[in-house]
Amino acid sequence: MPATIDYFFTSISPWTYLGHDPARALAAKHGATLAVRPVNLGGMFKVSGQVPLAERPAVRQRYRLIELQRFAHYRGKLLNLRPAFFPTDPTLADHTICAIVASGGDPLEYMGSVFAAVWAEEKNVADEATLAQLLSSAGFDAAAVLDRAKTVEIAAMRMKNTEDAIAVDASGVPSFVLDGEPFWGQDRLDLLDYALATGRPPFRPL
Repeated sequence: MPATIDYFFTSISPWTYLGHDPARALAAKHGATLAVRPVNLGGMFKVSGQVPLAERPAVRQRYRLIELQRFAHYRGKLLNLRPAFFPTDPTLADHTICAIVASGGDPLEYMGSVFAAVWAEEKNVADEATLAQLLSSAGFDAAAVLDRAKTVEIAAMRMKNTEDAIAVDASGVPSFVLDGEPFWGQDRLDLLDYALATGRPPFRPL
């Protein structure tokens, strides 16, 4: 039976940007489905003990910049270390993705364009006009998606995703969850690949 992988993320994460294409390739390789689930990262931080970037020790902030360059080079991705519109509020962008999912659409190509808009194209994904252009370019009815993205239904959907991520100990983004086992980070995709290839039982906290 084909596997389903819960894919927890938020639209302004550089690590989600770097891992998005490899995650799609991994899922295609195994005939798996990526269940797209935007989350409120701040809500996850409250449980995981993480803090926003600006509040981290300087040594961790510097190391993050090295890691971003390292993985961007490894993945062959253009990445601005200090993009013009970061940090910015990812809520509307996340909600447009939820709205596409709720309507039965496939948001994966659109997601890639949103992530690249932040990290490679110096665009503000908190801006409705920017999202409208990206939606239209991806073949969606931008007005319809944006209208639905502003509903209580969609806000509740993202909140439920966040609660579900917390419930399975997904500590940050991106997190990929297979059979209840979380794989946190785009640098854990090789381990997810191995789990899918071997069919091993999921690991649990002891």
